[in-house]
Amino acid sequence: MSSSGLSRLLLRTTAPLHQRCFSTIATTSTTTTAATLFRVKDAVDDIFKERDCNRLVEKFKDCSKHYRFRCKHNVYDHAVRQLAAAHRFSDIEEILEEQKKHTHLAKEGFYIRLITLYGRAGMLDHAIKVFDEMPGLGSDRTVKSMNAVLTACAEGKDFDKVGVLFRELPKKLGVKPDTYSYNILARAFCEVGSVDLAFSLLGEMKSKEINPDVITFNTLLNGFYGGDRRSEAEKVWTEMGNYGVKPDTSSFNAKIRGLVAEGKTAEAVKVLEELESKGLKPDSLSFSLLVKAHCEEGNLEEAKKVLEELKKKDMQPNRLAYEAIIPALCAAEDINRASELCLEVLNGNRFISVEVLQDVIDRLVNISKDMKAKRLVELGSAKSYYYSSLKMPS
Repeated sequence: MSSSGLSRLLLRTTAPLHQRCFSTIATTSTTTTAATLFRVKDAVDDIFKERDCNRLVEKFKDCSKHYRFRCKHNVYDHAVRQLAAAHRFSDIEEILEEQKKHTHLAKEGFYIRLITLYGRAGMLDHAIKVFDEMPGLGSDRTVKSMNAVLTACAEGKDFDKVGVLFRELPKKLGVKPDTYSYNILARAFCEVGSVDLAFSLLGEMKSKEINPDVITFNTLLNGFYGGDRRSEAEKVWTEMGNYGVKPDTSSFNAKIRGLVAEGKTAEAVKVLEELESKGLKPDSLSFSLLVKAHCEEGNLEEAKKVLEELKKKDMQPNRLAYEAIIPALCAAEDINRASELCLEVLNGNRFISVEVLQDVIDRLVNISKDMKAKRLVELGSAKSYYYSSLKMPS
C-alpha cells in the first residue's frame, strides 16, 4: 500500500459514519430559529483564521452549541491539528469533551468521531477511554468502533498496542474482525519491520473466510519495497493475481517508490509507463516520486519537466515533490523560482517543512530580496500555527 493509500486508510476509518453530524437529533424549530442568527460559514471561516489558541478554544466551544456547526467535520480536524501543533493537548480534551453535552440519543458514529479525533492528536489514552465509555453512554460497540480504536493506536505509533487489541477486543466485544481490521494489523506489522508476519495474515484471513482487498496487498507491497526487499515483493503481486484482486495506481506507486529509494530512476519511469499501459492513470504521487528521483540524481532540468507535466494534467505536486525540488533550486542558486514555489504552496493550502521554507527566506534576504522574504513569513504565519516559528533573519 502506498503512502497516500495508507493516509486514506487512516483518515477514513469509517467513512459512512464520519458523514454524520455530532448530534443525531433532528433539527427542531428552536435550533432552526437559532440558525438564522448564526452564520455557520462565517463561524467556520473565523475559526480557520484564528491563530490564538485561547480564543480558538472559546470560539469553538461556543459554536459547538449549534447543530449545523457540529456537521462541519473539517473544522474539527483543523482545530485539533492546530492545537496539537501547539502542544495544547488539554485544550483538545476540553473542546472534544464539550461535544459530549450534545450526545442525546447519540449513536456509535458520534463516538467513532471522537475516537478518531483523539487518535489524530496522538492522544491514545483518551481515544481508548471514549471507547471504554461507550456502553455506559448507551452506545453499541461494533467492529466499526473497534477499527476506530485500532486506527487511533496506529496513528499514535503504538503498533504493539494494535496487535494486543486486535487479539483482545473481538473476544471482549463478541465481534468478528473484517478486512479493514486486518489491514490495520498488517500495516502495524510492516511499520515495525515484521513484513513476513504481515504477509502471513493472508493465510489467517483465508482460514476465516475474510477476503483481502487491494489495500491489503498495497500495504504488503509498501512493506516489502520499503524494506528494500524488491525481489520478495513479487510474491505479493502473485498472490494478488491468485485472489483476483486488480492492482491500482497505488500498487504501482509502491513499486516506483521502491525503485526511487534504490536510485533506479530509469526503471521507475518504465513502471509509470506500465501503469498507463494497463489503463490506469498516474496520480500526483506517481509524478512527485519521479521529481524526487531526478532531484536526487542531480538532474534538476528533468525534475522541472516532470513538475510541469504534472501541472498540465491538472494535478498538484505533493509535499514530496516540493521538498525535493525547492532545495534543489536553492542549491542551483535559482532562489527566485524556489520562492515562487513556496508561494504556490502557501497560497494553495499545502504544506512543506518549516526548515525548507525558512531556508528560502534566509536565502532571499542574503540576495537582498527582503520584501519577498517578508511576504513568505507573513503568508506562512497567517496560514497556520505550524509556521509560527518562521522569522526574518537578523
